[in-house]
Amino acid sequence: MSNNDLIVHIPDEEPHDLHNQPTVSVFASSIDPKHANQIVRRLNQIAPLENLRHVKRIQKKVLEGGQIQLSVVLCLAYEGGDQLYGVPSHLQELINSYQLSPFITKVCKYEATSKEEWQEQCKFWPTSYHPRTYSIEGITGFSKEDSQSVLKFMQSAVELATSDGLVVNAAVIVDPSAKQIVSTARDLVFAWNPCKDDSCYRKPDLFSAQSISNSLDPEKPLHLSSCNHLKQSYRSVACLYPWQWAEQQSHSQSSYYCHPLRHAAIVAIESSAARDRHLFPNNEGSREKYLELDHESPSTSSPLKRQKTVKDDKLNGHSQTSNHIEDGDKLNIHSQTSDLLSARPYLCTGYDIYLAWEPCTMCAMALVHQRIRRIFYAFPNPKTGALGSVHRLQGEKSLNHHYAVFRVLIPEEALHKCHT
Repeated sequence: MSNNDLIVHIPDEEPHDLHNQPTVSVFASSIDPKHANQIVRRLNQIAPLENLRHVKRIQKKVLEGGQIQLSVVLCLAYEGGDQLYGVPSHLQELINSYQLSPFITKVCKYEATSKEEWQEQCKFWPTSYHPRTYSIEGITGFSKEDSQSVLKFMQSAVELATSDGLVVNAAVIVDPSAKQIVSTARDLVFAWNPCKDDSCYRKPDLFSAQSISNSLDPEKPLHLSSCNHLKQSYRSVACLYPWQWAEQQSHSQSSYYCHPLRHAAIVAIESSAARDRHLFPNNEGSREKYLELDHESPSTSSPLKRQKTVKDDKLNGHSQTSNHIEDGDKLNIHSQTSDLLSARPYLCTGYDIYLAWEPCTMCAMALVHQRIRRIFYAFPNPKTGALGSVHRLQGEKSLNHHYAVFRVLIPEEALHKCHT
């Protein structure tokens, strides 16, 4: 098996068997082509296909001799036991008006997720297919070098998850453009003497970008060093057991810390933010100066507003050259401030994250808000997994950001070994 075969894309929706796709029964009828527009318009008003929007209302067939036959979906056929209820009464008037002869047929229940699936669906009844409008690197496969990089970063996450003799979830955030680790974290739902400020930020020296890049040998297989003292319980993995903290008795020592939200992904995000504050210390002051200036001079917050002010002054016969020069200086300050702000990364835009376990819904949503580009995880989360096992949050159309999700097929035995 090649390295590329070890990286599996988790699609936005669960794929179906091409030749055994779920279907539902509908009432349909042949119609006279000259009445097609009126019938479809009326059906959309009185019997919209709310849960079957991917199903086309009209089916067109070319019969022998070139004759065109049109059929239309009237409505869903509700099943009750072994019997199918008749056509709803509110459609009877339409049926009578156009002398329709309803029959029952099958249409595919779900929207196609691939061109091949769409072609199979149209054998039942025509459906629409809308391929993804965005492209994320890796969905169509990885190069040999990129697949080795993915496997090595995932190795870092698994080693981190088992580095303390207790198996927990671990997260590694990576800047893929530089193949550089941005931050690393383990579950900290239970911790001792936690840091409350940026002093807890430290460079990920144990799993640094340099050590990873030096080991990116395409011919070298993925491996983990052996360790004999590892505990094999997974109950400490926060995303697997999100309520486990509630079952713990309060510790007698005050230095013991318990927080239900400090899953590995959340802590890694916090560490990434601390890193940004460390690398861009002047941005906070610049942001405050920008907000103060904008509050003092709202009329010059944009060139268009300033031009309008100058024009109004000329029309009013006033000469305020000094004010205009001052406004221009303020605009230059705005421009410089904007340049400073743009130098600092916006959250985790463009970054990848590697997790030992598939994240729960809370962590998956946090990664949406952080604008993560790709998520890689090694082991599925059958209890609360939000990216393939229980839910597929990456396919939720109402979200304003979408990432690609991949599973890296590492054997579970890797959890019984650790970094030495």
